[in-house]
Amino acid sequence: MQKKAPNHIGSRVRARRTMLGMSQERLADALGLTFQQVQKYEKGMNRIGASRLLQIAGILDVSIECFFEGLPGLRAGGFSGDSLIAEFLTRSESDRLVRGFLRLKDDKARRKVADLVDWLASVG
Repeated sequence: MQKKAPNHIGSRVRARRTMLGMSQERLADALGLTFQQVQKYEKGMNRIGASRLLQIAGILDVSIECFFEGLPGLRAGGFSGDSLIAEFLTRSESDRLVRGFLRLKDDKARRKVADLVDWLASVG
């Protein structure tokens, strides 16, 4: 069975939720859903209706247009701040990387991880 790629809107919901440090459970509680339903929205397995998307936008404190940013034919808008960070947060590996980085208690270890990422980016 082929794994379904996340849709654009679901990825944007995940990025904003992650940017705020909010868990899927917390978003689900605010929506009156299970975390599995939020997970399905984010992975693109279930579509998000317009009224639900409006509710999510309110909880995540963004305009509804934020979720459509980057789609062809739409005007710019969405995340304020660094778009590179927003792009990073849409990647599937970002959650694992951020959680692991935050579990590091030693500042020296964090600097070494950042140095490693800088080095890897420069060589390839």
